[in-house]
Amino acid sequence: MPEQLSHAEVLGRYVGTFIDELVAAGVENVCLCPGSRSTPLALTFKCHPDIKTWMHLDERSCAYFALGMAKASGEPIAILCSSGTAAVNFAPAVVEAFHSHVPLIVLTADRPPELQGLGANQTIEQQDLYGSAVKWFANLPLPEASDHMLRYVRMVADRAVATALQGARGPVHVNAPFREPLMPAAIEAPAPVRQKDPPRAAPPLAVFDAAALLSARHPLIVCGPETGIEKHDAAGLAARLNAPLLADPVSGLRGIDAPGVFGAYDCFLRVSALARELRPDCILRFGAPPTSKPLATYLQLHCDVPQVQVAPTGTWPDPDLTAHEVVHADPAAVCAVIARSTGNAEPSWLETWQRAESATRSGIRKALPEAVATEPSVIVDLAGEAPESATLVAGNSMPVRDFDSFFPAGARVAAILGNRGASGIDGVVSTALGASTVSEGPTVLVIGDLSFYHDMNGLLAAQRFGLKATIVLINNDGGGIFSFLPQHEDAEHFETLWGTPHGLDFSHVAGLYGVGFQRVTTREEYKAALKASFYADGVKIIEIKTDREENLRLHQRIWDEVAKAVANIKVPSPGGEG
Repeated sequence: MPEQLSHAEVLGRYVGTFIDELVAAGVENVCLCPGSRSTPLALTFKCHPDIKTWMHLDERSCAYFALGMAKASGEPIAILCSSGTAAVNFAPAVVEAFHSHVPLIVLTADRPPELQGLGANQTIEQQDLYGSAVKWFANLPLPEASDHMLRYVRMVADRAVATALQGARGPVHVNAPFREPLMPAAIEAPAPVRQKDPPRAAPPLAVFDAAALLSARHPLIVCGPETGIEKHDAAGLAARLNAPLLADPVSGLRGIDAPGVFGAYDCFLRVSALARELRPDCILRFGAPPTSKPLATYLQLHCDVPQVQVAPTGTWPDPDLTAHEVVHADPAAVCAVIARSTGNAEPSWLETWQRAESATRSGIRKALPEAVATEPSVIVDLAGEAPESATLVAGNSMPVRDFDSFFPAGARVAAILGNRGASGIDGVVSTALGASTVSEGPTVLVIGDLSFYHDMNGLLAAQRFGLKATIVLINNDGGGIFSFLPQHEDAEHFETLWGTPHGLDFSHVAGLYGVGFQRVTTREEYKAALKASFYADGVKIIEIKTDREENLRLHQRIWDEVAKAVANIKVPSPGGEG
């Protein structure tokens, strides 16, 4: 006679089996929010010996916190919420995870089918809630404890994790409806019943036609965000081809100290004459489209040059349509294939880029004020003070662009992260705090005031979890990036529609959430505050107040100084030294 189980026992066995299999597949952390309908999952997660739970009060901050953990660790992180608009508040982070290839396991509790479409409280249509922003969606059946159903939920857990990690990584969504009562019995789940191992990633690339690259006299490597390449592989690739490697700040490669890795291109490629003369004859691209607009313009300028884009399966990162070929392959495997040979580049080609890089750095130093802290000097001085173990997080809008312009290649840090998938300014505080939980050294976030305002709730995690991080808050009282855009010319409407001054005193925010706060005005004060924060407990905000109009003028002075510094650089033509 079949075993008779109560509703609570069925619930406990069903949910326990599902969570056991998530753990077996590699999930070790879950970020969750309070709610009633999610009780079976939340309670089982909390009681599982191999899962660490991170409880948040705000769903948007929760999801971005998990995003930061997954970005920094590379591991799948689960997020869980109740039904209704709670699930909708996960959406911004889910979208970012999809576009930046971050493995999130999105779990949403739901009301049972008989309550759908009848006006029941906290009941919305949650099937395919995130649409095309997830790699896979599964709607779990209502709990049962039959052998067949337990095998099914194990398969769903296995498939969810495997899909999140396979090919182009990204989020998956599992929706779980539950009937009341919602308290599961503490019952041991049966042993795993697997029909087969979960699917694995495709084998490494065995053959890559590198002939054009190896024969090129002026080869160029462009590494955008999320390249998926280890630093030693990238350094070896550049050395084998004797080619310049342009490393986006969030490519994971800006910190390589090697003569072939460049970080000042955003400044010197603004010089149109130099950009025209620095003409490659073959371009190899990795990762997402680069942050730098001058670099994107440069690639468009030379769109007739063969450009090979290496990309994960299922992606096509070529919005400007400059790639001649998209190769779907493991980037590390492509590097390994090229590493078997040696390129044919002219030495003068790499040397010209090196002269441009050196002259640009000199021009930046000359144009920067020596005493007062400015938005560019915040990045320059951070590069000088951050230890090799540091994880840096670049906020969107101006901070990530200033990282691109002013954070030098070779300034060794563990990682530079950023939400460049969808490039939103929301959730950045939570992303950085999530990253701090899995980073060995200090975590430093550089963020603008509007982005900080969007995620002040994220600061609640600091005391709840005893976190340690530094937040460098650049406060120019509004949307600083718009001063660099054509909208700036509309003097009548600019401040109302784009400048949007708020007049907030963020020291009160720090007091509300119990984090440290210090306002600095000079570069020496800033550097001293940075160094102190690396060794202090807790989260500390270092605020630098700037003026948007003066910041625009300073950037222009820097670009003018760089243009003068590189004016006399001569570019050799392929096959000659002219």
